[in-house]
Amino acid sequence: QVQLVESGGGLVQPGGSLRLSCVASGSILSFYRMGWYRQAPGKQRELVATITTGGGSTNYADSVKGRFTISRDNAEKKVYLQMNSLKPEDTAVYFCNCNTYWDGSGVDYWGQGTQVTVSS
Repeated sequence: QVQLVESGGGLVQPGGSLRLSCVASGSILSFYRMGWYRQAPGKQRELVATITTGGGSTNYADSVKGRFTISRDNAEKKVYLQMNSLKPEDTAVYFCNCNTYWDGSGVDYWGQGTQVTVSS
């Protein structure tokens, strides 16, 4: 069983930055995959970025490439999402995710979500 708790959301102006953090409890094995997803009002939840706990391989949605960076601290069981050059369309609830296999085919665990609002 894995529990995830996010923090770091808030209100930011367009062009600003935020850093989201997620701390996991329970066993996080080396072949897991951690990630961030987001869901805007009236839209489906979408993948933002993922990182494998083993080799640190990353994957990003095209809409955030070059602006967002995902990273992890395996010792602390934490995963981060550095978000730069934020746009109003980045407004959403951001969810931390843990999948029990590196390719996403395992069991999903989710955090409760943290709101990110980009507005002037």
